[in-house]
Amino acid sequence: MVGNWKDRLYLTFIYTILIGLVVSIIFPLLYVVSVSLTPYSEVLKHGGFLIIPREITLAAYKAFLSDDIIPRAYAVTIFITVVGTLVNLALTSLMAYPLTKKYLPGRNVFLLLVVFTTLFGGGMIPTYLIVKETGLLDSVWAMIVPSAIGSFNLLVMKSFFEQLPESLDEAARIDGASETGILLRVVLPLSMPIMATVGLFYAVGHWNEFFAAIIYISDRQLHPLQVMLRAILTAAESPEQQNIEETLPTVSLQMAAVVLTALPILVIYPFIQKYFTKGVLLGSIKG
Repeated sequence: MVGNWKDRLYLTFIYTILIGLVVSIIFPLLYVVSVSLTPYSEVLKHGGFLIIPREITLAAYKAFLSDDIIPRAYAVTIFITVVGTLVNLALTSLMAYPLTKKYLPGRNVFLLLVVFTTLFGGGMIPTYLIVKETGLLDSVWAMIVPSAIGSFNLLVMKSFFEQLPESLDEAARIDGASETGILLRVVLPLSMPIMATVGLFYAVGHWNEFFAAIIYISDRQLHPLQVMLRAILTAAESPEQQNIEETLPTVSLQMAAVVLTALPILVIYPFIQKYFTKGVLLGSIKG
């Protein structure tokens, strides 16, 4: 229990800051959700400031999902998120595991190259030329293959693998397991926290894919959700939007688009939060 007035004053100060931070985070979310669910005429009555909706309508969500382009963009985003994350985890673990072995020839050279890529990149134009020459332009794989292995995620996963007891590897070798068998049957089952952590990093990156799409994809049918969201958010600024009747539905649609694009990550994150926190802590101790 709190002993004196100084402790109580300190706790009051801390709780005040925490409450302020929580309000600053929740307020924008409540505003976006409320505007997306409220008829825009009602929003205007409150001067554009509305936190608790008094009238609820799903017209903006229906309009957002009624366009064939939006479900298609959802399908593209889900594909690159699911498939891309699986590819990322597979390749990252296959590279991180060998780098934990000190007897690997050229190990230090490979680690130096990995660290080098965290500081310096090849640049946008060379990367574009590589994607073009490999025939990935206007393909969903252009949003997956170039970022198949993230240097930071690789180093975090390597650090986690190094903390696993070496006795497990030795016992598996005595039983006749190969290096691949040790990775699949021993290392990976014990690495679910770091797999969830790195997988979340990759999944969020794929879900928010934007830059690679506008650089490598010119086919509108293959644009992911974030590119379509940008088109919706900038629609109200178009010179063709000359009157309020045209502008109002667009603003409601903007808010609905923001909610629908952020909702999947918000729903999934609480279920893997414990793995995320544990993986970040364990994977950052060494390295």
